[in-house]
Amino acid sequence: MRCDYLERDLCRSCTLLHLRYPDQIARKERAVRDVLGLPEDVWLPPVTSRQDRFRNKAKLVVGGTAAAPVLGIQTIDGAPGQVTDLTACPLHLETIEASLPALARFVTTASLTPYDIAARSGELKYLLVTASPDGELLIRLVLRSREAETRIRKHLPGLLADLPHAAVVSLNLQPQHAAVLEGPEEIVLHGETLTMRVNDLPLHLRPRSFFQTSTDVAAALYRQATAWIAELGPRTLWDLYCGVGGFALHAARAVPGLEVLGIEVSTEAVASAGRTAADLGLPRARFMAQDAGAVALGDPSQAPDVVVVNPPRRGIGAPLAQWLETSSAAHVVYSSCNAASLARDLAAMPSLRVERAQLLDMFPNTDHYEVLTLLARR
Repeated sequence: MRCDYLERDLCRSCTLLHLRYPDQIARKERAVRDVLGLPEDVWLPPVTSRQDRFRNKAKLVVGGTAAAPVLGIQTIDGAPGQVTDLTACPLHLETIEASLPALARFVTTASLTPYDIAARSGELKYLLVTASPDGELLIRLVLRSREAETRIRKHLPGLLADLPHAAVVSLNLQPQHAAVLEGPEEIVLHGETLTMRVNDLPLHLRPRSFFQTSTDVAAALYRQATAWIAELGPRTLWDLYCGVGGFALHAARAVPGLEVLGIEVSTEAVASAGRTAADLGLPRARFMAQDAGAVALGDPSQAPDVVVVNPPRRGIGAPLAQWLETSSAAHVVYSSCNAASLARDLAAMPSLRVERAQLLDMFPNTDHYEVLTLLARR
């Protein structure tokens, strides 16, 4: 794959694009295997990805002026707030790229002044766009305040006419003068959820809910984890850091009678997961909004048969690792985007042995990845 942005040194995100794709995969496998130090026979073949058109989300800085907005990234070695156009990034799904001219026009129509970092003035900071496999969009405008809300509501019908496949449009308020992508307050103007159809499972995504970057690789991740869980035939399962319920709901659908509890700190994600469970008629799948690390405060002898963990890059941490180590859980499915934190957590759980592992290329052209492991009680 060639990228004009990289060749012109306008964007340096795809650090491995100079390598042939098989060499990228080999490099990632070597790095992950070296860090984890697992026996060769536990590794399954890696899950690969297409190099372009895989990103289901765009996170675009807004620069320029309201009359001539620029959607892209902070300019490399440029002045603070200078933005380079990135609307033709070959990583984004075609549906996202096709929507960006209409969004740029909307910035002008609604007189949304891009935020000026140096002057600490202006309103519109970012445009966040997520696309579903069905071609629908979730569009979020990250603003400094509610100053532009009335104008946005006034001109929203025009945007929806230009983008009839926009399922959700919302405003996010991020008042801080800091490199923080979004704030805690969300104002939904249109719709409710974006349906991400993964392995024929209609996962609902609300504006502040996390979802994996590549829908195709996420589908493979859920299929592999579900196959392992179905083979074990558990009666009970907890999905910690469950997000919108991808692992939990796949397992609940695959294993008859399985009692599932998903735990996630985001109330929006929990509401999304609960809606999918209701849609699928899965009354045994429950979800609660709580910090997954707090599970370590419960009685480890009352642990479920299987625990799934999919933490952020920092890993599950010492308290939860100690809880799992002393728990009655026979198996743990651990999905990680950071082999270093995974290795640290595994070292804290010596009673759980890695039986299977697989690299999934969630982030082609970079050194990032997802690695899925199945742990069994020794």
